[in-house]
Amino acid sequence: MDPEEIKKRKLMALQEKLAQEQQVNEQALLEAELQKRALLRKILTAEARERLERIRMARPEFAELVEIQLIQLAQLGRIPIPLGDKEFKALLEKIATARKKRTPRIIRK
Repeated sequence: MDPEEIKKRKLMALQEKLAQEQQVNEQALLEAELQKRALLRKILTAEARERLERIRMARPEFAELVEIQLIQLAQLGRIPIPLGDKEFKALLEKIATARKKRTPRIIRK
């Protein structure tokens, strides 16, 4: 066998392995996202889900943070299930004010 042919075979094998790992990672991310969506369907009413989707369009990072906190609060039993739009709005206000308190201020001298 030619050394170049061996290198090509090894390279092909590595590329196939990498492609398989990528596919597995993508599949795991998709499954996690589907599970999160299913949990949110159980936690939020239709109006509250619509509000969350509007937030996602404007501020995707904030929406992700809210989703994580909603799931955690629901698992701990700290929020009623299903959570209505009014309660969700109040929860959003609490989260927004908590985030504002944490912003550092830089004072230049």
